[in-house]
This record gives sequence, C-alpha cells and structure tokens, in this order.
Amino acid sequence: MPDLPTTAATLVRADERRIPELLAGSVLDRAGGHIGPGDFWSWFTGMGLRSFVEVEPIPLTALSGWARDFDSGNIRHHSGKFFSIEGVDVRVPGGPVGGWSQPIINQPEIGILGIVVKQFGGVLHCLMQAKVEPGNANGLQLSPTVQATRSNYTQVHKGLAVPYLEYFRDTSRHRVITDVRQSEQGSWFYQKRNRNMVVEVTEDVEVLDGFVWLTLGQLHALLAVDDLINMDARTVLSCLPFSGVGLVDALVADGTGFQAALVRSCGPEAGGLLATGEVLNWITDVRSRAEVHTRMIPLRDVRHWHNTGNVLAHDSGRFFEVMAVRVRAEGREVQEWTQPMIRPIGEGVVAFLVSRIGGVLHVLVHALVQPGCLDVAELAPTVQCAPENYEELPAEARPRFLDDVLAAPPERIRYDVTLSEEGGRFYHARNRYVIAEVEAGPAHEHPDFRWMTVHQLVELLRHSHYVNVEARSLVACLQSLSGGES
Repeated sequence: MPDLPTTAATLVRADERRIPELLAGSVLDRAGGHIGPGDFWSWFTGMGLRSFVEVEPIPLTALSGWARDFDSGNIRHHSGKFFSIEGVDVRVPGGPVGGWSQPIINQPEIGILGIVVKQFGGVLHCLMQAKVEPGNANGLQLSPTVQATRSNYTQVHKGLAVPYLEYFRDTSRHRVITDVRQSEQGSWFYQKRNRNMVVEVTEDVEVLDGFVWLTLGQLHALLAVDDLINMDARTVLSCLPFSGVGLVDALVADGTGFQAALVRSCGPEAGGLLATGEVLNWITDVRSRAEVHTRMIPLRDVRHWHNTGNVLAHDSGRFFEVMAVRVRAEGREVQEWTQPMIRPIGEGVVAFLVSRIGGVLHVLVHALVQPGCLDVAELAPTVQCAPENYEELPAEARPRFLDDVLAAPPERIRYDVTLSEEGGRFYHARNRYVIAEVEAGPAHEHPDFRWMTVHQLVELLRHSHYVNVEARSLVACLQSLSGGES
C-alpha cells in the first residue's frame, strides 16, 4: 500500500496487531459484560424520564447573548467564541448548478469527540453517555464519552467542566487507538473539523450518572434502532481500525452470504476491484479537475434568501432555514441558553449501494464536491440528499443513483434506519440511512464514483479529509452488520 499523509494519522502503539482481535471480540459480544440488553433499556428509559429539556423555537431577533452585526448581517456570539452564521458564495463552472450563495456555520475551533474504552473479562467496552441535545427530535440519544467544542471544554459559557475530558487532553498514561481530525457536514459547515479519538484505559474509571459501559456488539445492535446512536458516536466508531487479518479470522468469513462477503471486505488479503493506489489517484484526480470557487461573504449578501423576522429562509422554501431556540435543560454544563440553529426542509436519504464482486463486498462511493470541504471533495455515500429539494429542478440536477435507492426491493435492502444528525447545531435533522445491494455493472460507471472495499475505506479513515461525515455514519452502520448471521 502506498504511503498516505501522516499529519493526522491514527496513532497506535507497537501492539496494534492485537486491536483487530480485540474489536472482533467486542463485536461478537452482544450480551455485554456489564449490562444486558434488558438492563440497558431500563437504564436508558430511566435516564429519559430524568433528563429534563425544554426547547422552544424563538424568532432570530429574540436571541440573547448573540448579536447581528450591523454591517455584515452575520450572527455572532457576544464572546466571539462558539460559532457564527455567515454567508458563502460558491461557483462551480460547468456543474448542474453553476453557482449559488447560502448561509453557513463558521466554527473554526476544533472540538473533541472521544470514547473511553476498557477491557472487562478480556472484552472491550465503550463508555457511552446518554445525552440530550436541543436539536434532537426525540430528546435523549447515546453519545461518545466526551462530545465538546473547544469553547465548551475551556468553559467560555462559565458552566460545569466536561466529565472525562482529562483522558483525551493527557493521553500519556493510556493507549491511543484512534486520533484523527475529521470534517463535518460540508453543506452546512465551512471547513469544520473535530478530533475523533478512542483511548483505552486500564485504571478504574468511576461511572458517573448518565454513563454506561457497552460492547461494540451492543452498540451495533442499537444502531438498528431509529434515532438512538447520535452522529458524534457514529463518526468516532467509524474511525476505529475495523480491519485486518485478525478481525476477519475472528468474525469467520466462511460462506457465500452477505455477511461473509462483508467480513472478507474488512480484510486486505481478499483484495478489491481497485488497488489502494488507484483509489488515491482517483481522489487526487477529482480534486484536481473539479473547478470550485468558494469565498465567505457577509450574510446580508446571500442571494435568494430572505429574513421573515423569525427565520432566514430560501425564497423557494427548499433546502434549510436558519432559526433560533431557547433551551432549558438539566444535567448540562449550562442550564439555560439561546442559540441559532439550522433546520433542514424535509427528511434526507443517505445511502450506500453495495455489491459482491469476487465474493468480496464493495461499496459505491461518490467523490462529492461541497462548499464547506477543506480540500474540494471528500468520499461520500452513493446518494446523499433530501429528495424533495429536487422535485422542481432539471433532471440533470437530480442526484445520480437516487432512483436506484428509492426503488430498491425490500429483499435487497440490508440496512434501513432513520438516524439523527448533530443535535447541537441542527434542529430535527434526520436522514434515512440505507444500504442496498445491487449487481455491479456498466450502469454504475461514472468518473466521480468508484467501487471500494470496507478495508480501503477504513484505511482512509486513519487520515483527515478523505471520508465525509455521512459516509462515516454509513461505515459504522455497515460494520454493525458484520457480527450477524451469514
């Protein structure tokens, strides 16, 4: 395999060969060493009853602690921290839509999304948190051990300290399994990155109220439940080194079924349609030939958007709105605040088309250009859109393969769960996550799409800015199918 950039590579120590077997053992343990399935649901239901949160949509003009700049119209926090709502101008010569402008979240600081893991009886467990976010449609969801912006963990809000943060700020006494900066939604964030970390500890860890130890097998089972595992947990889980000979051997790749093909796809020895060098060459080619020009502009200068007094909305009524909420919550670092949020119009579809090629499962990925990408394009799901946004647009603007996903017969759908996006910035943002199996053929040939193995995706996830957040969520969903029946 060719050398990849090392500036943000996953950090593992010399005993990294043990990690795949350790992960496999945790994947296969769905009963859990600390808490069984029934006990988990009792705990989670109880947490839901005790987690008080009240979220009230308010007019943008009613924001407290935020101000709209007189000259630019940008919306900023009075501290100058957290994030701001600004404008971005995008030009894509020769694209289906040649140019547009839009509001976008500018949050240059890098937060920490981290999971503490520990072995109990030789089985790896993840310390997960039951956390309420103001944008969650259903309130309580499972999040990483730590999920905090720099403004939060440096206590700009004058609130409580973030629990367990010390495991990620000082890793000298622990084994770092994963540590990599990853992007977030490129259509709503401008070049936003978070540090995704998994740290293994051996010392005793006090389990605070609202936290629970779960195996990877339990988390994989819970990924089959709508709106339960939050986006931040999914992206961290996807960055685990979930590949290698040891993992494939432990998960048993015998057989001809879907699960066997998936497990073989996790190991490098089975090979893929393309060599990793060819994949890297393709990504570089897309980034080099795509002509995309983005520049930040004042929010007041975005075209075809209007302020209703309550929200900032597109003239067509499509895409998304910038709105505001007032939040009152118990168990958070701060108990009451207001903030702007993005509210998408309609529910999205995020899908992988997959196919067995030579007995190895391959994933059809899209090198997608988005205005918030740091390096022009990142690998995205086969389909990533809100279908209703395209109902009145020309046919050539309709996302490729969307109809293949929507028309997939039930017996070919391997995963179909509705999951929430990040609830700290997005209000009731939900996507239908789908994995549908198809026959690979000439119809799927396109210069911006390629068939890749799971192993190749996982290798790219060891580095920054290759795989976007929607695809990372789907990688976690796909991996959740590896421990099931063949």
